[in-house]
Amino acid sequence: MSTQTRPHPPSVELVLAAVRARVGDGRSHGALVDVARTVVAAERDRLLAGAEPRNVAALADDVAARLDDLGGRDYALAPTINATGVIVHTNLGRAPWPQAAIEAAEAAARDYLLLELDRDSGRRGTRFRAAEEHLVALTGAQDALVTNNNAAAVALAVGLAGRGGGVVVGRGELVEIGGGVRIPEIIRRAGAKLIEVGTTNRTRAEDFAEPLASGRVRAVLRVHPSNFRQVGFTERPDDRALAELTHAHGAFVIDDLGSGALLDTAAYGLAHEPTPGESLAAGADVVTFSGDKLLGGPQAGLIAGRGDLVARMRRDPLARAMRPDKVTLAALAATLGLYRAGRATAEIPVWRMISTPAEALRRRGEDLLAGLGMTAIGVEARLASTAATIGGGSLPGETLSSFALVLRSRGLSAEGLMARLRSGDPPVIGRVTEDVVILDLRTVDPAEDGLLAAAVRGAVAGHAG
Repeated sequence: MSTQTRPHPPSVELVLAAVRARVGDGRSHGALVDVARTVVAAERDRLLAGAEPRNVAALADDVAARLDDLGGRDYALAPTINATGVIVHTNLGRAPWPQAAIEAAEAAARDYLLLELDRDSGRRGTRFRAAEEHLVALTGAQDALVTNNNAAAVALAVGLAGRGGGVVVGRGELVEIGGGVRIPEIIRRAGAKLIEVGTTNRTRAEDFAEPLASGRVRAVLRVHPSNFRQVGFTERPDDRALAELTHAHGAFVIDDLGSGALLDTAAYGLAHEPTPGESLAAGADVVTFSGDKLLGGPQAGLIAGRGDLVARMRRDPLARAMRPDKVTLAALAATLGLYRAGRATAEIPVWRMISTPAEALRRRGEDLLAGLGMTAIGVEARLASTAATIGGGSLPGETLSSFALVLRSRGLSAEGLMARLRSGDPPVIGRVTEDVVILDLRTVDPAEDGLLAAAVRGAVAGHAG
């Protein structure tokens, strides 16, 4: 009885020889060997499963393609059309940067730059200060410091209380922020001692008097409820009264504002979000806030306040572990520069989306509908008014009037249509409500309207009723 021998893949050495003829000398030997072994192992599995064998040339082509993919877009984050109506969408990377920030970041990543070198002396100098100088000008602070996120900023600020120093917080402000990070835990990790006053719903300035008078307290921490809202029988201490009481006992006030609004949100029909300048003017000694929420720039934690306190934080050994890289500093400086130049609502995407009139969205929606022609392929498409939100733990419960495309397919469920939109190129992320797909135009850049229309047509193609 004859026994049929299973085919074996070509050796790694044979595949490597063929690959080198294709890719030249620009690849390291180690990289070539690693990918060639992977391809040969995959070919062995194919043959064991009964597949037809591939020759050396085909395997070499596979290796070359994989090498190209490793350095290309296959391992990059996929650009996505955000049609959710959530402006600062954490799962989609918060919000796009302004073009000026993108260009500044690209230049910082591409070139050597004077990050910590004094041009005149040729010696090591102060780390790039443009972003901090912008913060001083925009907030009225004596000094400013940039960290890698706002949780780091709060940790540095709380650390000013020193090991075992008391930090007093109203019970209604012992909040949890993103990623399960809790204010009590930040205080504990900073080596300070948490002292709670007041109640969950009502805390007054006088509640802080006894701990302050006892000498146990070195800092009062106020935490703005930027990611939730309390309603009903509530009370919060007056900023100025609490600051005066705190200063009378030789302590200082840290105000964690979270979202970092540098423009008046009330001017766009939203609730007023306190600004860092307002907080400092009301007596706070240090304010902390985010760079990538309402400010509209890269992820960063921003600290502004009294010069002596900021200087102490800058000298803290932990500050080095929390400092941002050159790309973030460059992008943040460019973003803050737009505020100083009076161009924020025109050029920072977050504020452009917030400030766009609903009527402009309606006109865009009508143009999109006219070009879609959905009825002929079994899809009902219409324009409807809706409500967009800020998101990102900012202005909870606040909405902006918006317009959305509403899609209903006779051949697909709403979830099925949404899945096809997500799997497209580019992916489109909307929301499903009452078995229809809603694509909110407030969070879609007008330059993406053509891409959105093409994505919708591609998602429903072949599914006529």
